[in-house]
Amino acid sequence: MVIKILNKIGQIYKNNILKKIYVKKIISQAGMIKGKISVNNPSSVSANTYLGNNVNFNGMQILGEGKVEIGDNFHSGSGCVIITHYHNYNNGTAIPYDNTYYYKDVTIQDNVWLGNNVTILGGVTIGEGAIVQIGSVVTTNVPPMAIAGGHPCKVYKYRDIEHYTKLKNLEKFN
Repeated sequence: MVIKILNKIGQIYKNNILKKIYVKKIISQAGMIKGKISVNNPSSVSANTYLGNNVNFNGMQILGEGKVEIGDNFHSGSGCVIITHYHNYNNGTAIPYDNTYYYKDVTIQDNVWLGNNVTILGGVTIGEGAIVQIGSVVTTNVPPMAIAGGHPCKVYKYRDIEHYTKLKNLEKFN
């Protein structure tokens, strides 16, 4: 019994150290961080990433040189990817594509929650309070308060705006 307890304490200690290392990595990579961040699993961002307050990554990869703005109280599941570049395949000098990249920005507003394994492509804005379902591929904008999912991601309902506003006014952020 004592050995199990000591192993559990050791695992908690190890996890806390890893989380601190993950946070330091994001701090060193990001262009700007407005406030507190939490990083529970290995993540990476670009120098063109701008993070709000209370940003929570559980395994986020931000790829490309396009600008990524993430608002306050953001939560991601594990395995999420934001891709802000794509290859020149139309007027290039080689096929299937050449070495030219095009960049598109991504904006994620306040209080957004992404489920596990969500992929967001460049040029997308995800509105305030939106929830994106696990495994979705976001290719177009998601409106505020929308609950969306699928491949490609589509809105299938909206949050209770009155309840959301009440919680927001009471500053009940997780």
